[in-house]
Formats: sequence, structure tokens, C-alpha cells
Amino acid sequence: MAVIAAVEAGGTKFICGLGTEEGKIIEKINIPTTNPEETMKRVIKYFKDKKFDVMGVGSFGPIDPVKGSKTYGYITKTPKPYWSDYNMIGELKKHYDVPMEFDTDVNGAALAESWWGAGTGLKNLVYITVGTGIGAGAVVNGTMLQGLTHPEMGHIFLKRHPEDKFEGRCPFHKDCLEGMAAGPAIEDRWGKKGQELMDKDEVWELEAYYLAQALVNYILILSPQRIIMGGGVMKQQQLFPLIRKNVQKFLNNYVYKKEILEEIEKYIVYPGLGDDAGFIGSIALGKIALDSLK
Repeated sequence: MAVIAAVEAGGTKFICGLGTEEGKIIEKINIPTTNPEETMKRVIKYFKDKKFDVMGVGSFGPIDPVKGSKTYGYITKTPKPYWSDYNMIGELKKHYDVPMEFDTDVNGAALAESWWGAGTGLKNLVYITVGTGIGAGAVVNGTMLQGLTHPEMGHIFLKRHPEDKFEGRCPFHKDCLEGMAAGPAIEDRWGKKGQELMDKDEVWELEAYYLAQALVNYILILSPQRIIMGGGVMKQQQLFPLIRKNVQKFLNNYVYKKEILEEIEKYIVYPGLGDDAGFIGSIALGKIALDSLK
């Protein structure tokens, strides 16, 4: 049986482990994300005595996932302190002589959900995570979307709610989607973390207003067969009916399909792989590397 080493490089933690080509987790550990030297030292130590055939790495972005590019395998200009211009694949290649596949954590999660999760059997879907940041990946015709670079759907621009005076906290764009709707934006706007605001309807109505706008843009541009929403903020399950209602309102029957008009609770859903979607996404990336050997 082939064994896949998987690294989900997140902004707050790295999840490292082993999996199978069927998307099953063999083992995994969490490593806090600090600076590259400290974090990668622990990653490399974990895999030191492990036996594996390939490695999949799904990372927070922005990254360069384009093979042949001078900075392929790098985390590029990121707001995450210490990590800009870091050659992650280059560092791993110093220690492990195996085929590797590198992409965003959300692109990997989208692929994993299309193979083994809430999008099983679908060729086109979007996966969005709403947490410390906002990122989204897409599978189009069965393949992860990639072009000049990877999708940056967390940084799209939105209509501001007429009563919202919050300036936004994205260091690049201020009031883009991430700047207005990620976990830190909720905390800055309301003065408390999201889990302390569960009973405040106005918090989640405003959050749904922004997230639904983003989903409408994804629907109009990519025409996904399903949208899967994960991440810490989406654990507030009251968000789902609010988002679905706003998506229908904003589209105003323009996309005249029963999936949106009549079955939207099956169209905008929580990840089938739950909290493991990102890590299993890295296993899915490893499976691409494995398939390239066949």
C-alpha cells in the first residue's frame, strides 16, 4: 500500500501526518505556526523516521503553485509575519527525495471534497474556509483551478452594508471580503470573539450579508455544482440559513435552477470531511504526485 505524507500549512498550525490514496488518515499531529525556522524544524523532525512514497503540501497563501515558475513552491507576499518569500518545497526537498505536489490548502480541500466528501461525484465545486482568514479553492471539470497563480477568492471586493462603518482589516485592501468577514474582522468590529457573540443576531446577519455576496460572485463566474463552506466561523450553524436566504435574494431568480431556487440547503453545505477537509486535501495533493508515478 502506498503511503502519502501530508502537510497542511495553516496560519495558526501545521497539521502533519500520513494517509492513504483513498483519503484515509493513518496518523497526524499539530505543530504551532511560529516562524519558518522553528516550525519547519519540527515538521522535518516528525517525518524523519516515517516511511512514505510521496508528499502533498497544502499551504496558506499567497503561494506560487505553478511548476516551472522561478518561485514555484514559495509562500510569496503574505500578511503572515516571517513567512513572505519562503521556499517551502525547496526546504522539504532538502530532506525528502520523493515526488511532491504543492497548492493552496483550500484548493486541496476542494479536490478532497470532490473525491471523498460533500461533493463526491461532482466535477465543479467551490470550497471556502472562513476563519482567521478567508480562502477559497475551486475544482473545474475535475481539476483544481490554477492559472497565472491560484484563486484568491477571499480578497474580492463587495458592496458595503449601508450601516456598517467598520473600515476593514485586510493589510492589503482594507474592506475586501477577508477584511470585512474573517474571524479577526468580527472581533475588531464587535469587540468580542465570534463564539462570545452567538446570541447576537445582528452579528450573523451582517456576516451572512458579506459571505452571501461572495457566493453570488462565485456562482456567476464559476457556476459550481455545489458550494462547501468550512472554517471556524462556519461552526456558527445559524449562518447557513442566513447565507442561503441572502444568496437567493441577491440572485433574484437570475440563475434559474432548482438547486438554488428549491434545494439550496443541499447546494450550500458544510464540509463532508468536517474539520479534516484541509488535511485530507493535502493527502489529495499527495495522490496527484502518486498518480504521476503510474
